[in-house]
Amino acid sequence: MSFSLDTPSAQTLKSEARALRAERERAGETLSHGAALEQVARTHGYRDWNTARAALPDRVVSPWQVGMRVTGLYLDQPFAGMLIGVQLLGNMQSYTVTIQFDEPVNVTPTFMFAALRHRVVSTVDIHGISSAMRGNGNPQMVLRRA
Repeated sequence: MSFSLDTPSAQTLKSEARALRAERERAGETLSHGAALEQVARTHGYRDWNTARAALPDRVVSPWQVGMRVTGLYLDQPFAGMLIGVQLLGNMQSYTVTIQFDEPVNVTPTFMFAALRHRVVSTVDIHGISSAMRGNGNPQMVLRRA
């Protein structure tokens, strides 16, 4: 069986079930954990929780690993570097990555003076695109495997 980067994990569905229970509790309704798991499984297209649990991986497949060589654009400036930190965020779809650039990147929009960065921390999705945008509409970070 193969999994894509968009395949949720069993842990993701369990987190969704806990959130559903908390939401119902705030609304004054009682929902057992088992019933919440069943409901979340059905919303993801599975017949029941047992079917979902058997079909899904335990953990999310991570597209980014510490030590991985990467290229891309940071503030529209090309770079090459190495991932020296990766952290999966609570939504299980985004990562905080720390990149050590091979060569410093000038992050100023004008070349009248230079502000060089050797290392940056950014939040990207599973495809390496940051949700934070620049004023020109481009993402702050576009990350690719080298």
